[in-house]
Amino acid sequence: MTKLGVNIDHIAVLREARKINDPDPVEALGILHRAGAHQVTIHLREDRRHIHDEDAERIVAQSPLPVNLECSVDPEIIDVVCRLRPHRATLVPERREEVTTEGGLDIFTHEERVLAAIERLHAEEIEVSLFVDPDLETIARSDAIGAEWVELHTGAYANIHAMLLGNLSRSHHCIPDLDLPRHTLATMLEESLATLAGAADHAASLGLKVAAGHGLNYRNVEAVAKMAAVEELNIGQSIVARSVYTGLERAIRDMLALLA
Repeated sequence: MTKLGVNIDHIAVLREARKINDPDPVEALGILHRAGAHQVTIHLREDRRHIHDEDAERIVAQSPLPVNLECSVDPEIIDVVCRLRPHRATLVPERREEVTTEGGLDIFTHEERVLAAIERLHAEEIEVSLFVDPDLETIARSDAIGAEWVELHTGAYANIHAMLLGNLSRSHHCIPDLDLPRHTLATMLEESLATLAGAADHAASLGLKVAAGHGLNYRNVEAVAKMAAVEELNIGQSIVARSVYTGLERAIRDMLALLA
């Protein structure tokens, strides 16, 4: 069974909508554990738009599950991660103006900074994952510079799947043409899945552990969960969104049932 990391950032997003202390993302930790999740994932952004330093500190200290802390390669952020010492750090690209992380880390352009971050994290015995596009050269370079994991960016697949369902907002900047014929979208979907599967297999052949995430939800997750080389999926927004109606524990159990 593919393992599930639950990203609880969107609990903090709801809190920040009113700038109060409710809901507290730390209160989700026991629910995740009880529901059978395998990991807690959080993203400590440079602008602290949802998870704050205090949240991250309390989550790492109190979580009964391993904590995967997503972050940029900014040295000040890496300082915080090294102090907290989560189970894993996932290095992601970050732009202040984006709604959410769009696209994988450009290792070739920023290799010096990425390598410096990896070396510092390893010095604190923190394993490192790189959030990358499903590109074979990028994956090979991730292995060469010392990452233990790659997390494959599934956004292209998720966006095409949403287009097929008519479930993607026309304001979505990543999709230039929302009026493609259905047969074209179906072909694109097959190609995106083949690209993900090939990338996962290539990473595993190099000895990397493989995770995947971004835009995965209850409608599109099964095809990715079936990929033998993918050990873990990190999913947040869709689980927290469903929890509004079902409760968080049920939402997690529903997702785990699909991964099985």
